[in-house]
Amino acid sequence: MTDKSFLDWPFFEDHHRRFAGEVEAFARERVAGLADHHDVDGSCRALVAALGEAGLLKAAVPAAFGGLHERLDVRSLCIAREMLARHHGLADFAFAMQGLGTGSISLAGSGEIKARYLPPVGRGEKIAAFALSEPEAGSDVAALATVAEPDGPDHVRITGEKTWISNGGIADHYVVFARTGEAPGARGLSAFVVDADAAGFSVKERIETTAPHPLATLAFDGVRVPVAARLGKGGDGFKVAMATLDIFRSTVGAAALGFARRALDETLEHTTTRQLFGAPLSDLQMTQASLAEMVADVDVAALLVYRAAWTKDMGAARVTREAALAKMVATENAQKVVDRAVQLHGGHGVRTGTKVEELYRDVRALRIYEGATEIQKVVIARQAVADHAARRSAAAVAE
Repeated sequence: MTDKSFLDWPFFEDHHRRFAGEVEAFARERVAGLADHHDVDGSCRALVAALGEAGLLKAAVPAAFGGLHERLDVRSLCIAREMLARHHGLADFAFAMQGLGTGSISLAGSGEIKARYLPPVGRGEKIAAFALSEPEAGSDVAALATVAEPDGPDHVRITGEKTWISNGGIADHYVVFARTGEAPGARGLSAFVVDADAAGFSVKERIETTAPHPLATLAFDGVRVPVAARLGKGGDGFKVAMATLDIFRSTVGAAALGFARRALDETLEHTTTRQLFGAPLSDLQMTQASLAEMVADVDVAALLVYRAAWTKDMGAARVTREAALAKMVATENAQKVVDRAVQLHGGHGVRTGTKVEELYRDVRALRIYEGATEIQKVVIARQAVADHAARRSAAAVAE
């Protein structure tokens, strides 16, 4: 039983409610037959194709290239991720990576690059990936060591290694961030689109995780790429990466929210039907306290996620603070909600193959990827300090 009452909130418009209905219908009718953690590659390919056929991946690309909206609508992305995550983690993953994998192209690609890569992604015909992290540079993007060195006037050669790359090994193309040296640190990075069949590109290692999905370490051995495949200008890489995460970080919170809502649904069903001491488990005050905390954690997460999405959709240039808050709170709260769900299910909660056990494995990674909780705290605190300093400065000027 999917609770969609949150769609009555003022964050949403009628087209969001219609889209939510389409996603829910797809998830209810198609996902169970396509998602299988024992065949993650095949499942993800099948899910991407099905999402494309259903028209849902149009939300991941701009209207000029076959999408739903003039520019990426963050509320639609969040709705899709939340509703798909309620049904299966792989369904959420398949949708999310089509958006994240081409988000940088949508934001900074030339018209030619957009026309080449975005339409087939929106139709579910091609699979995309975002290659930022490295063995020694995850949260610290400025420390990237992969280099893109000039090779004649019109090409560069990319050399280095990327790791923890989602869709690694099944993607048709990757957005790769490399050091081009325009300036020290973060100001000397650029982003390029690299096709998976490029000479010198290889999948070095597949990575297995507690919640299986396509994940790999990638090697770039002098991969020759046209300068025309660059996104934005030389040295724009950090800016492109942060602008992309500014949009998609909120959607990680939405996925966590989907997991949390499903955990709450499962727990309400279990506690209201499970008899203990001659009465439903939900009649016990300690159970009621846990349920109340779960409800509160879900609603707090939902409000922060959709506030961040709404703020971006309303035209805010950056929503770094709002997105960081949404990602941090939603993922941390989801972990607590799922943990309580496991506890209230008792032995069934840790039995392999049950939904809450699956959710327990699915939710954990969300507190780490696209910026771990600790990084979000740094972002939030720095922004709070900067805002406070700006207010003090403005007050001093006014006096």
